[in-house]
Amino acid sequence: MRLKDLPAHERPRERVLARGVEALADRELLAILLGSGTPGSDAVELAARLIARHGGLHDLSRADPQELTCQPGVGPAKAARICAAFHLGHRARAPGGAVAAVGSTAALAAAAAPLLRGLRGERVVVVVCDGNGAVLRASLLSQGTSTASALSVRELLTQVLRCGGSAFGLAHNHPGGDPEPSLADRQVTHRIQEAAEVLGLRFLDHVIITDETWRRVEATPES
Repeated sequence: MRLKDLPAHERPRERVLARGVEALADRELLAILLGSGTPGSDAVELAARLIARHGGLHDLSRADPQELTCQPGVGPAKAARICAAFHLGHRARAPGGAVAAVGSTAALAAAAAPLLRGLRGERVVVVVCDGNGAVLRASLLSQGTSTASALSVRELLTQVLRCGGSAFGLAHNHPGGDPEPSLADRQVTHRIQEAAEVLGLRFLDHVIITDETWRRVEATPES
């Protein structure tokens, strides 16, 4: 059954318009994003099963699209809508909005944090800037598991050059909450520094982001 087949007074979308979003339960808000259910159950019931499968709304908000599609009735389009909605919420909660320029390590962390906080898996983000530090683009470079994410230095620098950048910073998240850099984090920072210098690019910094804080990664040569 689809939401539009329900009586008008029972449809979540119409209730939002009439009474506001505060009047709806979590499953009803999620049902608006789903748009339709499965044979024998409506979108509200599907939403309730999806929330229960992930142990609540908080853990659901951290799920990747691939995880969401494991629920029968949730295809790629629905999964993408759900993830997009949660991520917009993460960005909206970021203090100060988008960072226009990166002039310090703290500014780099602020530019990358909205793309990295509230996630279950580890991801790498590159922040590309012009010569004055103005942000040209902040985007996902790679993603991995809950404990590791692969990083290709060549792919990183290629993306910077494609954006027309002359400076860039790197950030990745530690979903577990510990901002302490690993030896591998410090070594890849050193490799990036050396590669950027060869290409005449300015490497701004590398930071680790958690949901609560951030930390700078000090470069360490490989022995």
